[in-house]
Amino acid sequence: MHRREFITLLGGAAVGWPAAARAQQTLPVIGYLGSGSPDATAIRVAAFRKGLHEAGYIEGSNVAIEFRWANNQFDRLPELAADLIRRNVAVIVVPFSAQGTLAAKKLTATVPIVFGTTNDPVQIGLVASLNRPGGNVTGVASLGIEIGSKQFGLLHELVPSAQRFALLVNPNSQILVNTVIQEAQSAAAAVGKLLEVVPVGSNSEINSAFAYLVERRTEGLLVGPSVLFTERRVQIVTLAAHYRIPTMYFSREFTEVGGLMSYESSYAENCRRVGIYAGRILRGEKPSDLPVFQAIKFDFTLNLQTAKILGFDVPPMLLARADEVIE
Repeated sequence: MHRREFITLLGGAAVGWPAAARAQQTLPVIGYLGSGSPDATAIRVAAFRKGLHEAGYIEGSNVAIEFRWANNQFDRLPELAADLIRRNVAVIVVPFSAQGTLAAKKLTATVPIVFGTTNDPVQIGLVASLNRPGGNVTGVASLGIEIGSKQFGLLHELVPSAQRFALLVNPNSQILVNTVIQEAQSAAAAVGKLLEVVPVGSNSEINSAFAYLVERRTEGLLVGPSVLFTERRVQIVTLAAHYRIPTMYFSREFTEVGGLMSYESSYAENCRRVGIYAGRILRGEKPSDLPVFQAIKFDFTLNLQTAKILGFDVPPMLLARADEVIE
């Protein structure tokens, strides 16, 4: 190669590199605000990416994602949301953290926000109405069924003679906790059972909570929705088995590791819907024009192997209602 040709080639490459970098920087950026940790929510993140893909967006190809994780430190959600806003993201997604969505909404009225929640989004002030959200916020909500009541009813059907029940809740998730407590206590009262609320706000409190449950002779346990509990699911499931306490969980992630039962609005399906909505907004649709999607898919999973180990005979009618049986 002649010297002049080499210089020309080198010069062309030098011009090409910054152009490629500029092209990469022009990708629209989604800000993902998570209240937990990436390890605990990997399945949900994968479902979110799947929804994005269905909407025509692939991370690293025509969209970028900036992740921010609170790692169960809910007081950090406002600063993490503010950081995403400063980075000029095109849309913020907050799958299943009412606190995170409210924090982001307080900080911006212009950046689109897509939520996932098991709360009523109108009642907690996220949107003006389900059909016409208004403003810059829309998303996916699990409505139309009282999950706490349904969870208690299924557990009670397995252990109908039990009198003393308990509900583990994370007091740091106060918005969601209030709803769960009200639903579960109403269901327990309707059949004349006692339901005690046991707060657990950190890893260090889990062992002591189970010691307390044993002391109180708890005969049935509900584990309320919390990212903290998801992250410590192996520990919680192990303790429930050790103390032989029949337990209903809020996510299939618990029954996968040996938990007895779970009843949930499908978190993976709802995260997929959040991804689809984020993609539609990137294509130019406005949050105010996207009705809140009302989730209708609920999954009841029963770990029959665990039931046998604990010595429970599962009633045929209960077994027939399970969407999935782990044997």
